[in-house]
Amino acid sequence: QVQLVESGGRLVQAGGSLRLSCATSGRSFNTYTMGWFRQAPGKEREFVATIGWRNSITAYADFVKGRFTISRDNAKNMVYLQMNSLKPEDTAVYYCAAHRDPRTIAVRTATEYDYWGQGTQVTVSS
Repeated sequence: QVQLVESGGRLVQAGGSLRLSCATSGRSFNTYTMGWFRQAPGKEREFVATIGWRNSITAYADFVKGRFTISRDNAKNMVYLQMNSLKPEDTAVYYCAAHRDPRTIAVRTATEYDYWGQGTQVTVSS
């Protein structure tokens, strides 16, 4: 069983930065594709970023390109989301997710992910 625990969310001013962390458990973490999603009140969960088991394979939603960076440390079983130039519209609960099949890369659809964390709240004030 894989467990994901997000942390790092908090209140920040527009233009600021945050780094979200996702601690994972499970022997096969190194082969999972990992993703970050977010959900704002009254809206559907949306894709933010994904990273394959090889760090060179990443994909981002258009609205975060150039501002957010996803990374992973397989030795520590950690996934990160560095968020810069934050905007009020980035306010949401951010979720970490794991996709078991390493052959599938750039996974953008929430239903394709097998495991989810409980989420961490990010609030950006204007």
